[in-house]
Amino acid sequence: MKKLYLFISIIILSQHLKAQNREAILQLIKRTIPEKASFFDVEYKKKLSGNDFFEITTKKNKILLIGNNNVSIASALYYYLKNITHCSISWNGSNLKLPKILPKLAKKITCNTPYQYRYYLNYCTNNYTMTWWNWERWEKEIDWMALNGINMPLAIIGQNIIWHQLYRSMGFSEAQLKDYFTGPAYSSWFWMNNIDKWGGPLPYSWLKKMEILQRKILERERALDMMPILPAFTGHVPNSFKSIYPNANIKKVNWGPGYDDVSILDPNDSLFKIIGTKFLKLQKKIFGTNHFYSADTFNENIPPTNDSLYLNNLSTTVYQTMATVDSNAIWVMQGWLFVNAPEFWQPKQIKALLNGIKNNNMIILDLWSETRPIWNKTEAYYGKKWIWCMLHNFGGNIGMYGKMDTVAILPSKTLKNPLSKNLSGIGLTPEGIEQNPVMYALMLENIWRDEPIELNNWLKNYATNRYGKTNNQIDSAWQILRKTVYNGGDTEGAPESIITGRPTLKKDAIWTYTTLHYDPKKLLPVWKIFIENIAQLKNSDGFRYDLVDITRQVLANYADTLQQQIAISFKEKNLEHFNHLTVKYLNLLDDLDNLLQTRTDFLLGSWINNAKKMGNTKNEKLIFERNARNLITTWGDKNSGTHDYANKQWAGLIKDFYKQRWQQYFQFLKENWDNYDESLKQNEFEEKIKDWEWKWVLQNNNYNNSTVGSSIKIATNLFEKYYPLLLQQY
Repeated sequence: MKKLYLFISIIILSQHLKAQNREAILQLIKRTIPEKASFFDVEYKKKLSGNDFFEITTKKNKILLIGNNNVSIASALYYYLKNITHCSISWNGSNLKLPKILPKLAKKITCNTPYQYRYYLNYCTNNYTMTWWNWERWEKEIDWMALNGINMPLAIIGQNIIWHQLYRSMGFSEAQLKDYFTGPAYSSWFWMNNIDKWGGPLPYSWLKKMEILQRKILERERALDMMPILPAFTGHVPNSFKSIYPNANIKKVNWGPGYDDVSILDPNDSLFKIIGTKFLKLQKKIFGTNHFYSADTFNENIPPTNDSLYLNNLSTTVYQTMATVDSNAIWVMQGWLFVNAPEFWQPKQIKALLNGIKNNNMIILDLWSETRPIWNKTEAYYGKKWIWCMLHNFGGNIGMYGKMDTVAILPSKTLKNPLSKNLSGIGLTPEGIEQNPVMYALMLENIWRDEPIELNNWLKNYATNRYGKTNNQIDSAWQILRKTVYNGGDTEGAPESIITGRPTLKKDAIWTYTTLHYDPKKLLPVWKIFIENIAQLKNSDGFRYDLVDITRQVLANYADTLQQQIAISFKEKNLEHFNHLTVKYLNLLDDLDNLLQTRTDFLLGSWINNAKKMGNTKNEKLIFERNARNLITTWGDKNSGTHDYANKQWAGLIKDFYKQRWQQYFQFLKENWDNYDESLKQNEFEEKIKDWEWKWVLQNNNYNNSTVGSSIKIATNLFEKYYPLLLQQY
């Protein structure tokens, strides 16, 4: 009788879960196309073998979306929207203008993915883009993931509440933990073992807020049949650790100038397993588990020895902390350490580290496959499962950039290469998002295919879907973009404009590398085509974003040219020409700022005001605003070696930060016109400007998070002002 009762209970629970899952996908459809949701129905179908699949057909006057899970069904919906109704969904302008009568299908459509795993996010994305996201914004992103076939997202934002509970239970005081946790905008580097306390103190209310948000994120991702990846212990402990555990084996590491040492507990210390298992037990209790765990033990720091046995034992210990709590644990490792320190991570060392874990218990993210793959230097990670990833973006910078042809061809080519061995997935690992939407749409197109993407037709379809109309001139413009900004070099993301660099006479500045991989003159025809087609396409939000972005890129490129002309005029001691050029340069910055304030995508005010909204008290709002200002300017303190790494060409930031720096620099040059020793005077200026930059970080002046002006009108005016000049310039 007990067995029968148990059997019936299992059936009832199974049916309940199926009903919940069905409701989750129906709600996604309603959120995506509320007015047309009733014209769709869904059906689950078991896969007989292989990876996920979906089917689309017409049944009883409805579009029937069939899949083996909710991600597959969501992907079926987006396939229909893109390929049948010519719509588009992106961060930067969407087109969901559906026809009154939805087209029926003459025959069933079937798609299969060759990839078991479709991964999304980088630790850094959580700060360069997502720090101040509320649930409403996260909900949109999770829907976007499902629509695009992503089934393995990184989910790490709620972990600090667990660390707080764990270390308090081990005897650490609140004061000691205040010196441990970073501010909200720096949590990624705290979790990656790079820094402590910077941007703090972290209010306890933030821990609770992120716990609640993490619960919602995980609940939704699981309802849509995703497999979120949670964090595991990597050895990072408070600097006060030895005050409580004096015999602990601690290694001090330092990330660079401006940052204090952090303490890393040696995996061979018995406390490592104790802390690691305690953390995972608490995490499982609070957040549950899907058996995937992220752990990056040596992110941008070097192990104490390259001894193979040490590295092998180290990885074995890290994995054992997972397996002790979860016998089905799979370690998902970012492969950035192998890219970042190739001198240390030779094949022998990589093999030793990876061989400490059985092949089925580990997945490697080949983090920057489009530019610096490691799989082809390691016999495809010596038998481990691995994921081909497009990194694309560094620091959340917004320059137009990508390796379009590479992304269209290389994933499927690698998939069919027998040397790729256990290639099991494809992924996106950008440091920042909400820019270059075409590159992410292209990369995600690979999920449901095992053949190269034919770019000529794909770009035509992309433009039609994005703008809501077919336009041959626009198609030709996209072919130029493909061969210029989207034919990127092997750089860390987009070339930067000197605008965002700390002022100098040189072509480049720290974290500002301006060398283009294309002739800037070749962007002018693109600009002209977009301006000439305003009348036809101005109602498209995607078109208006692209018009602003192209105008921004053209003018940012011109700023680099002007800056070098200024440098020449200074060296030639031509004061009249110097004054003329510097006025032009500063006016250009004003023009850029006015252009960018027409789009919420480019507003400093959105970033800062969203930060302040997360605070419950005046003090919390001040801390969060300081974090928001700090990250995108000096990054750390005024002597930080990472200043301007996360620069942004945003309205408000250009006018109040970058322009002000350049004004001060031009005045400094004039004050030292006849006695300028570049090596000495540049250092003198930088010492002065560091103080000014830090004062800006600490300011609290308000910025508007509403747009001002018309993108169409201002872009047109700037075209009339600069296009003839640039034709002569280049």
